Amino acid sequence: MEKGRRSRPRMLTEAERVQLDEFTDLIHYSDRYSDKNYEYRHVMLPKAMLKQIPKDYFDPETGTLKILHEEEWRGLGITQSLGWQHYEIHAPEPHILLFKRPKNFGQ
Repeated sequence: MEKGRRSRPRMLTEAERVQLDEFTDLIHYSDRYSDKNYEYRHVMLPKAMLKQIPKDYFDPETGTLKILHEEEWRGLGITQSLGWQHYEIHAPEPHILLFKRPKNFGQ
């Protein structure tokens, strides 16, 4: 299990979800880029959205988001095709989540 990742997803409550809904249309998705094994993209959450995400989604040591399970990042309103894995947070800019999936996924 990755450092900072829960063993099981913690789903948002309905009240938490409602608080985050206003930010969904403001989430920015980068173009995809790749190396020989993976394709990557980064997702930029609105900075104000971070203040609405439940505190237990954050690593208490670093103050950044934990590595999220698919159910968790989708619950935040991030929408992507299948196969993407949240693998890193860009610590200097904690509102940027890094995703990867195997190259040629699903082909």
